[in-house]
Amino acid sequence: MVSRGRRDADIRRHKPKREPKHRILIVAEGKATERHYFSAFRQKVKNPLVHVEVARETGVPVTVVEIAKRERDIAAQRAKEEKDENLLWNEVWAVIDVDEHPNLEAAQKAATESSIRMAVSNPCFELWLLLHFQDQRAHIHRHKAQSMMRQHLPDYDKVLDGKSFDRIHAGYEDALRRARELAEEAARHGSPGRNPSTGVPALTESIRAGGAR
Repeated sequence: MVSRGRRDADIRRHKPKREPKHRILIVAEGKATERHYFSAFRQKVKNPLVHVEVARETGVPVTVVEIAKRERDIAAQRAKEEKDENLLWNEVWAVIDVDEHPNLEAAQKAATESSIRMAVSNPCFELWLLLHFQDQRAHIHRHKAQSMMRQHLPDYDKVLDGKSFDRIHAGYEDALRRARELAEEAARHGSPGRNPSTGVPALTESIRAGGAR
C-alpha cells in the first residue's frame, strides 16, 4: 500500500507545469492615442495566451527604441535573478510615426541591432485608424489624417474612449486588407514604407494570435 505522503509527493511531481504566457511589451512614441488603442485592443481580443503591456514612457524614435531595449534588459536581468521566465518580454515593439523625424534611420538601425521590432506608420498612427473606415491611396499629411478621423468620429481626439475604440475596431478586418494592399503597392514601386503605409498590423496580428513565436 502506498502511503498518503508518498501519493501526495507523486501528485506534486507529476503536476503539469504551466507554460509561461507570451509577453509583449509595446513602447510608443505617442503619449495618448497609441497607449489607449493598444490597451483597448488587448482587452478586445481576450487572448489568454498573451500578456500585453504598454509602457507609459514615450519619446522620439531613437528614444523609444532605447526605452524598449532598456525595459527588455531590465526584465531579463530580473528574470535571471528570480529564475522566473514569466518575467521575460518575448516580443518588444517600438511604435513610431515617420512624421518629420530627421533621425528615423538611426532608430531603425538601433532597433535592428537590439532585436527590437518596429511598427512604423507613415505619416502617423492615425493612418492605421483611418484605414478602418476608408481607403487611403494618396500621399497624406499627418494633420490631414487627423482631421479625416474627425469626419468619421466627430468626437475623435487623441484620447480614445471605449465607445470610440469599438467604432474603430468594427472595421479591423477592412483595415488589415487596406494596409496590406498599401504595402503590396509600395513594394511593387520599390518603395516600402512610403507614405501612406503602416506596419501596425504586424503587431496587432501578433497580439491576436498570441504572439509570433
